[in-house]
Amino acid sequence: MQALRKASFRSDKLQPVLVQLTDGRSYASAATHFSGGSDPRHFKHQDLELHSSKKLQKKPDFGKLIFGRHFSDHMLDVAWSESHGWGVPRIGPIRNIELHPAAKVLHYALELFEGMKAYYGDDGKVRLFRPDQNMERMQTSAKRTSLPDFDGKRAHALHRSAHRRGPQLGPAESRQQPYEALLYVITGPVGPYFPTGLKPVSLLADPQHVRSWPGGAGAYKMGSNYAPTIHVQKEAEKQGCQQVLWLHGDDHQVTEVGTMNVMVFWINENGEKELVTAPLDGLILPGVTRNSLLALSREWGEFKVSERNFTMGDIEKAVEQKRLIEFFGCGTACVVCPVHNILYAGRNIKIPVPNEKASLSGRFLRTLNDITYGRVRGHPWAVDIDELIATVPVSERIAVKSR
Repeated sequence: MQALRKASFRSDKLQPVLVQLTDGRSYASAATHFSGGSDPRHFKHQDLELHSSKKLQKKPDFGKLIFGRHFSDHMLDVAWSESHGWGVPRIGPIRNIELHPAAKVLHYALELFEGMKAYYGDDGKVRLFRPDQNMERMQTSAKRTSLPDFDGKRAHALHRSAHRRGPQLGPAESRQQPYEALLYVITGPVGPYFPTGLKPVSLLADPQHVRSWPGGAGAYKMGSNYAPTIHVQKEAEKQGCQQVLWLHGDDHQVTEVGTMNVMVFWINENGEKELVTAPLDGLILPGVTRNSLLALSREWGEFKVSERNFTMGDIEKAVEQKRLIEFFGCGTACVVCPVHNILYAGRNIKIPVPNEKASLSGRFLRTLNDITYGRVRGHPWAVDIDELIATVPVSERIAVKSR
């Protein structure tokens, strides 16, 4: 079983890329070794080994890329064990992962994943988008799942984000924390999420389906948060909707849409223009895109910005009073996704969709694209991979051990 994530890998002229990770048992014994010289608490850039693939795939037509369909020829893997700590990081040919039938990931979903993109800029440079945010979130998820911690800065130096999960070596009935884990990263070019531009979607808002709850793990990037939502997604499609709007509580609080955070731009009841999104109270994922859009809004200072609870009743009232300006999801894959209809309590709530050039969501998209593709020079959110490598201490610079 695998967990997806968008990460980035400096390979050839890579465009936005997709990363994945899973854990394996037999794979770890076959593909990883623990050698002297490495600090077992961390994996180091200087220890990286490179094993080049002898057979390279034909490069896909970048004009016809399908999101999440293509993968590069190589992958990064680093094994961890309770007795040896982190092993030697290796980049080698992409391969299948072999799992023991008792691997914990198959029985108890002991895994986590991250999502990140790299962008091939207008100036020919490859940039990561806020990789420090992904590393922090991954470390938070690792703590919640009792998986091994790592040094996020060292992971950056390996040119991509890292994830790990722990397979179990003992009987499947035993649920103690894992004592072996595998962190791995795969990459590949992806096309735009919406090839023909932003496409507004319709949502199913059914309070009988709940994604997360207080005290749960809804704020972490773990596959166990996503698998149960697929059935509900299919139900939404049967009713003519593209995504699910996740509600919580007796008052039907709006939390997330699909796998994205939710943002509403409206005139609030005090007559103020306001951008509102659900708070980070443990129910929603602390999205990197969400964080970025809030930061941009506060920097612009043109409207009120709030992180607070709001309900479907508030949405209905705003629509009836013509105060709702736009409603959209935001996340790594699509950046922003406008909404034009919500199917709730057996009726359709029509959501206004401004012209893309005039909309706030469209402005967000253009601003982030300018940053990620290098049109805004020196922006701290766009991390040039070459400059990132230059921040690694000379003593830890890669002396690639090729085979």
